Amino acid sequence: MFTGLIETVGVVQGLQEKEFGLHLTIRCPQWSELPEIGASISTLGCCLTVVHASKEQEGIVLAFDVVHESLQCTTLGTLREGDSVNLEQALQSDSRMGGHFVQGHIDCVEHVLKSELLEEGECRIRVSMDDVDRDTVVPKGSITIEGVSLTIAKVDKEWFEVVLIPTTLKETTLGNLAEGDMVNIETDILAKTVVQVVRRMQVN
Repeated sequence: MFTGLIETVGVVQGLQEKEFGLHLTIRCPQWSELPEIGASISTLGCCLTVVHASKEQEGIVLAFDVVHESLQCTTLGTLREGDSVNLEQALQSDSRMGGHFVQGHIDCVEHVLKSELLEEGECRIRVSMDDVDRDTVVPKGSITIEGVSLTIAKVDKEWFEVVLIPTTLKETTLGNLAEGDMVNIETDILAKTVVQVVRRMQVN
């Protein structure tokens, strides 16, 4: 379980194809604490398990094994060496809940329709709703894009919008998004649960 509050931006250091999928290595220059083997790390919103961790001169280096299913259902399969990735360690029981409950289970991949920089230094991003469950996307509700917890500003039939503050643009990879970019989407677990319960009640 995560909060969607990004702790650091890592850099893809290595990509090695394996029979099971992909062995992914990420360098974390700003992290000083070494995560344990088996720890869960949100990587662009995807919950991955640490299979190797080491402290090196350029910072913490983490390795993950990503299976084919995850590569097909997320943007991880499009990563290249040198790409930046949002990272967050798993939520602790005594942590402050600043974002919202994020599972790290990507619902779908959508694409950026529009990215508009506003006069106040904020950025309004419009994202498609081709595959997302539209009933779970509501104005002022929560949604996760590339692992970042965001508030939905506006919803239309074919898209939704979020507004990013300057800090989010600076401290995450979202500041680099452009029209056509693919992004990992996870809708709010509370919204998903309510929608599923209501649908089942209607069927019965």
